[in-house]
Amino acid sequence: SDVYSFGIVLLEIITNQRVIDQTRQKSHITEWTAYMLNRGDITRIMDPNLQGDYNSRSVWRALEVAMLCANPLSEKRPSMSQVIVELKECFISENSGSSNNQDMNSQISLELSMSFDTKAATPSAR
Repeated sequence: SDVYSFGIVLLEIITNQRVIDQTRQKSHITEWTAYMLNRGDITRIMDPNLQGDYNSRSVWRALEVAMLCANPLSEKRPSMSQVIVELKECFISENSGSSNNQDMNSQISLELSMSFDTKAATPSAR
C-alpha cells in the first residue's frame, strides 16, 4: 500500500488545499501543514467550508496521522493497519462529540520537529 500518497490525499481532504500552491509561503502541503501545526493554528488548516463544525481533538489526530503517513522517510511512516486504527478512533471521537484525550497515548505519535526538507521532496519507497 502507498502510505505516503494516502497521507497526501488525507491532507488534501482535511485542508481543501492543493498539494503544491505557489501562493503560500510554504508551497508543499506537508510543509504548510507542519508550519501551521507548529503555530497551533488549526482553524487556518481546516477546510473553511466546514465553518468550524468539527471536533478539534479528532481533527488534530487526523492531521497527525496524515503527517506521519507523508513523512519523507519511509521507515518513519505507520503501517496502513495503524492508520486505520487511528482514523477509526478519530471517527468515533468526532461522532460521539467526545473530547477525551485517550488517543494521545497512541502508538503513533506526531513529532512536530519532523523536517520536511524541500530537497527531500521525493519520498522513499516503503
